[in-house]
Amino acid sequence: MTREQWELEHQADRTRDVDYETMSGIPVEPLYSPEDAEPDERIGWPGQYPYTRGVHSSGYRGRLWTMRMFAGFGTPEDTNARFKEILSAGGGGLSTAFDMPTLMGLDSDDVLSVGEVGRCGVAVDTIEDMRVLYDGIDLEDTTTSMTINAPAAPIWAMFVANAEDQGADRTRLGGTLQNDILKEYQAQKEWVFPPRPSMRLVADTIEFSKNEMPRWNSVSISGYHIREAGSTAAQELAFTLGNGFAYVEAALQRGLQVDDFAPRLSFFFNAHIDFFEEIAKYRAARRIWARWMKEHYGAQDPKSMMLRFHTQTAGVSLTAQQPEINIARTAIEALAGVLGGTQSLHTNSMDEALALPTEKAARIALRTQQIIAHETGVTDVVDPLGGSWFVEELTDQLEVEAEAMFSHIAEAGGGSMLEGAFHLIDEGWYQGNIADAAYDFEKKINSGRRVVVGVNDFTEGNKDDQIDLLKITPDDEKRQIKRLQQIKSDRSQPAVDEALIALSRVAETDANLMPSLIETVRTHATVGEIMTTLADVFGRYQEKPFI
Repeated sequence: MTREQWELEHQADRTRDVDYETMSGIPVEPLYSPEDAEPDERIGWPGQYPYTRGVHSSGYRGRLWTMRMFAGFGTPEDTNARFKEILSAGGGGLSTAFDMPTLMGLDSDDVLSVGEVGRCGVAVDTIEDMRVLYDGIDLEDTTTSMTINAPAAPIWAMFVANAEDQGADRTRLGGTLQNDILKEYQAQKEWVFPPRPSMRLVADTIEFSKNEMPRWNSVSISGYHIREAGSTAAQELAFTLGNGFAYVEAALQRGLQVDDFAPRLSFFFNAHIDFFEEIAKYRAARRIWARWMKEHYGAQDPKSMMLRFHTQTAGVSLTAQQPEINIARTAIEALAGVLGGTQSLHTNSMDEALALPTEKAARIALRTQQIIAHETGVTDVVDPLGGSWFVEELTDQLEVEAEAMFSHIAEAGGGSMLEGAFHLIDEGWYQGNIADAAYDFEKKINSGRRVVVGVNDFTEGNKDDQIDLLKITPDDEKRQIKRLQQIKSDRSQPAVDEALIALSRVAETDANLMPSLIETVRTHATVGEIMTTLADVFGRYQEKPFI
């Protein structure tokens, strides 16, 4: 029987009036057969170029992914306690969420910070907050990720200086700085400086980590926030990898050799609810990155071609209605991340559509990962979905869509992905595409074409759910501001002023800013003071209105 004969024979069986497509709108055929598979060399073997099947030949038989739970709320003392709970419950690494003022480079006592201190993450104003945040945690033994972008360099400086004050050797510190400023202009909107000086800071951190901190990932190129803003899977894939290529070009312009820094670039992807599309997205990402690094940027070290990534389940997929069923959503999304070959994973908590997670909800989320790792058997086989006709065809389709977007970005930049990113941010191209995708998806939900359980169907029980929520009180904000004011009172203001003047002078040159930042934070200069000093040199970014 041929493929065509099968389709004719089973045409009458298709009785459901639904759209057979992925969440992104890619058509899904009822059957995939050997006719849909590409030649074997594009799929390859696990641990070998082009890494479609994973960057490690042994898969999770060699080592499980790092269970890196994202946490941050209230004061540094509050988050430190949550960190210790995560580690005692079996978490393998830390991931730090900062509050909105910190993300925007503001101090807790800034007038613009009122009501936001500690609300969506932990407040960090000075190196003293960093000391409290990681108190009692061996920073040489525990890898730490920090989700910070515009103020990434000064926050990292605080982390490094504090670790050294505690006796750590900076060459032994392992972790990840998100530091992905391009996606801020495209999706998340937490910027301070214009794109070009912001990219200078990213290049400074790449260069500094290459020279001083060989175990540190200086940039975690993030598709997560692009997807949370409403993009399709294909857009997440293309915009994220395109940004990665832009960072590579920025580092090459700095004079670095590609194999000296590329192995320490990492990625951060969303695990959304469309199970097979997400798995295919990760496979396509690995293959694209490997090919571009080898063919476009001349990488020779296999580690430069290996795309390593962290995954977080989709916050935007969580519902306030019937929040307990978010446990099921998270489990399915986490399984997609694992079957896609992630190196580390955060699982969202069931209550996060309503508030920051309680300790119990966060523990359930971690236990979800542990069940996948230790009970399901999916880690026993390396890339168990490799060779699936459907998955391989979907991987190919996502790759084709991504390559079309790369061509547009490169063309806009005269052949440069870096210049293309600058140009298209200024044009609003990324922002417009994401907005259109979000609108199209919302229309599908509103029309009922896309079912979201508890939202537009199966709503029985929506009024019955009462769960305990974590509350951040005004007292937390008051405590943080009181500590900041005490630090300002106790520090040597002349030393702070002198350090900030020196920082400003370095910013006016082409020198790397990281050594000066580390010296500046040691004086207890605040995040806000440092960012204001740099803004006086770099300027502040104002997005143009787009119609």
